[in-house]
Amino acid sequence: MKRESRLVRWIWWTVVVTALFLLGFSIGWFTKHSKATTDNHKTSSRHLQEFLDEMQTDLIREHLRKFTRLPHLAGTEQNLKYAEQIIKEWQDFGLDSVEMVPYDILLSYPNKSQPNYISILDHTGNEVFNTSFAEPVPQGYEDISNIVPPYSAYSPKGHPEGDLVYVNYGRTEDFFQLEREMGINVTGKIVIVRYGKIFRGNKVKNAMSAGAKGVIMFSDPADYWATGVKPYPDGWNLPGGGVQRGNVLNLNGAGDPLTPGYPAKEYTYRVNLEEGVGLPKIPVHPIGFHDAIHLLKNMGGQVPPNNWKGALNVSYKTGPGFTEDFKSHKVRMNIHSNNQVTRIYNVIGKIRGALEPDRYVILGGHRDAWVFGGIDPMSGAAVVHETVRSAGKLLRKGWRPRRTVIFASWDAEEFGLLGSTEWAEDNARLLQERAVAYINADSAIEGMYTLRVDCTPSLHTLVYDLTKQKVQKMERREFLYMRVGRRGTTGPMTVMHPGSVNSGQAVILRPILSDWESLQGEPDTLRTRRLRAVAQVRGGLIFLLADSQVLPLDATEYADSLRKYAQSIAHLAQTHTEQMETYKVSFESLFSAVENFTAAARDFHERLQTLNREDPLQVRIMNDQLMYLERAFIDPLGLPGRPFYRHVIFAPSSHNKYAGESFPGIYDALFDIENSADPERAWREVKRQISIAAFTVHAAAMTLTPPA
Repeated sequence: MKRESRLVRWIWWTVVVTALFLLGFSIGWFTKHSKATTDNHKTSSRHLQEFLDEMQTDLIREHLRKFTRLPHLAGTEQNLKYAEQIIKEWQDFGLDSVEMVPYDILLSYPNKSQPNYISILDHTGNEVFNTSFAEPVPQGYEDISNIVPPYSAYSPKGHPEGDLVYVNYGRTEDFFQLEREMGINVTGKIVIVRYGKIFRGNKVKNAMSAGAKGVIMFSDPADYWATGVKPYPDGWNLPGGGVQRGNVLNLNGAGDPLTPGYPAKEYTYRVNLEEGVGLPKIPVHPIGFHDAIHLLKNMGGQVPPNNWKGALNVSYKTGPGFTEDFKSHKVRMNIHSNNQVTRIYNVIGKIRGALEPDRYVILGGHRDAWVFGGIDPMSGAAVVHETVRSAGKLLRKGWRPRRTVIFASWDAEEFGLLGSTEWAEDNARLLQERAVAYINADSAIEGMYTLRVDCTPSLHTLVYDLTKQKVQKMERREFLYMRVGRRGTTGPMTVMHPGSVNSGQAVILRPILSDWESLQGEPDTLRTRRLRAVAQVRGGLIFLLADSQVLPLDATEYADSLRKYAQSIAHLAQTHTEQMETYKVSFESLFSAVENFTAAARDFHERLQTLNREDPLQVRIMNDQLMYLERAFIDPLGLPGRPFYRHVIFAPSSHNKYAGESFPGIYDALFDIENSADPERAWREVKRQISIAAFTVHAAAMTLTPPA
């Protein structure tokens, strides 16, 4: 009995000692690893601050100056020289690899021996007025060669002649108003529209759909002048001879018009020019408002609504044609531009990730410009350049990001986002599997005192936290307030669709005066300090996305945005309450899917709080769920009539590429539905798009649930 009692006591003490040992070991183990995690976080934060502090105002100014000395249109020798210079400097900065990636794409240039212009003809066919062949060259730039004259890239050749019709901004609603309310048909006419409100390519598409045979575009002071500011060179308002250049394509994400959906390599099959995607079928040409006055001042026809009138000293009558005294006068377009396959060059630099080299965070901006590119794009390119330099400095100190960082200098953006799209098509399989996020770096600064960041909703929290906590207080004060909106739709990478950001400010004109001097309207230190602030925001986003152990993406922000977008599109539909009842249209399935997504996002982030960050497999699983969330909103069939736009939540507007629409499939189905020739069929399409959206949101919610 005593022997059994001693045995029990011995076993009991053994258990107690073992338990105490295991408890002590566990406490030591977790304390050690918790401390390691804390130390790693502190080290990363210190590196982030070093990275941001290293960015220097004077060097950004220097980068901007050296890359805006000469015109560098895509496909030209000078743009290639800048690419070669960027390669050398990125290598010197210390990137692991830098390469030039060429593509052979369709570009468009004016005919050097036959200039484009618009003329007014009298009854005998003589030209009584011609628009300018080129812009006035600013003082000090007389010796600069290779300044491309104003033109609309990809306009076909042609000499259409006929009566002129004024159509305000050339929006869909302007053409509707002209035909339905004013009774004016533009078939066989040449239309003149003012720049603004929508993408110029949409203006041309609308004119083609309405039957016009030519389009003239001009910049009205009402849209491009600030009150109390003189025109350049005495101020920064657009002078009367200044003209906006730009492409007039309607690619809808197809990339190179001759190789839609595939990279434009040497071996790639190309369709015939007549079959090219998005190419306009009617001549197009831009002019300055000094020339526009001569076309508009003798217009006949109706006096338009007040919101059709600009700031020129003319009546803005609609036409068609001129007043009685000039009734026999006609307008003729003389367009001789050429389209030709030309080689372009992207520059791609990489920093290999230390722990997750197969996860890519990308910062890219374009290099090509219509002329000098003082603001668009080189203010953004200078920021990218300084970000690369700062990252290289950190690499030399022994830092290396957790994930791979890719830097890109895109070519041929001005011709329809072609350089970036071709690269994305070329690397689509890799990007679909490995890309975490893309940060777009076009123009970094322009005019306003507002920091504008357009991004996918899962990045909202990161942007707010970064700008509040990390960017130096002095730089934060450079902006009166910050605006965060939906993901931008005018930047590159339209086929990639990971999380993406456009940070910076609004789209600007591309006249000759968009050079270095156009940044000098305020003291240099003030302008370049703001450039540094934008550099810190963009650089900070890249750093945190590349170096954070857990990706700083927020699914609950996405849920909140989805709820707002669903309410907005349902509200739009409810302006047709009677038809919705007649055709039994309901948004309940979409609202239910959004509720499911909200619950899934909330549960996901609750699990994230208890994640064992010492288990690399568990961390990877959660990160993959965050990374792949954006892809869950992609419909492989694409949007109706726009197969290369596949995101069900976001897409450029069908009526304005510069603007984005939420639930674009539903929005397009509802557009002008009250005038549909077949209402039943139109409302069936609305119901179909609602079902697609509901399924997609529900499927995205499922990707946030536990994997097993």
